Amino acid sequence: MTSAPLQQVLAPVLAVTPLARDTFRLRLGSADAARHARPGQFFMLRIPGRTDPLLGRAFALYDVGDDWIDLVFLVVGKVTTLMAKLKVGDAVSLWGPLGNGFPLYEGVERLLLVAGGIGQTPFPALIKRVLGTQGYGGDAPQREVETVTLYYGARSAEYFAGLDDFRSAGAQLRLAANDGSQGYHGHVTELLDLDLDGQTCNGRVQLVGCGPEPMLHALAKLARRRGLPCDLSLETPMACGTGICFSCVTRVRIADGWDYRRVCVDGPIFSAADLLLS
Repeated sequence: MTSAPLQQVLAPVLAVTPLARDTFRLRLGSADAARHARPGQFFMLRIPGRTDPLLGRAFALYDVGDDWIDLVFLVVGKVTTLMAKLKVGDAVSLWGPLGNGFPLYEGVERLLLVAGGIGQTPFPALIKRVLGTQGYGGDAPQREVETVTLYYGARSAEYFAGLDDFRSAGAQLRLAANDGSQGYHGHVTELLDLDLDGQTCNGRVQLVGCGPEPMLHALAKLARRRGLPCDLSLETPMACGTGICFSCVTRVRIADGWDYRRVCVDGPIFSAADLLLS
């Protein structure tokens, strides 16, 4: 696996599709981005011709086609409000792919993905890669795991986005809504914990999480208590995406204590065991 060259382009908008409440899929035309991107990597996006907001924003790769990439976003601020108003034929400034991406999970029997809020976005591409239905970054498809289950938590049923995308990719779904409007009534990590109580974990179970920081903390604690390996995709705010500004650092364990690592360059994927989560 080789690192992809950084691409910076004006990418045309091919589609803006509503997926759930305040949640949209943005399809951008870029054959170079599609050819090099790997699951778990991200792109920086900026609306050209504007100084407010001045900086770009990071968005996880959702999926790719022959000459396009998909990003999924939740409208929460200035940039995402502008993105929701984009029309076919508009263009955005795009640079990437960035970050390390998910490692290989060869030999894993059950891959359990845990998403909260908008944290489901890195997972469609990962599901297809590990089940061997699609290759990424120039790699041929190769199956890595036996089964994939997505544990997906949201505030309420109206925020669950892209459920059919995950089913068609081959994942089993377990849903949890904080208000009880769909699936389990409560936090998604509680649902995962209950399910694991009735299962035998024989060393071939891998957890992968992405979502709000409190959810990642809960998942890391669950993994440590149950002795399961766990990778986390961090959603740390970023300014440059290329490691220059040091605005996205996180604390990691090292041999003689701890140090900072840049999420945009050294991550966004980290082993939960390596992170010092406050």
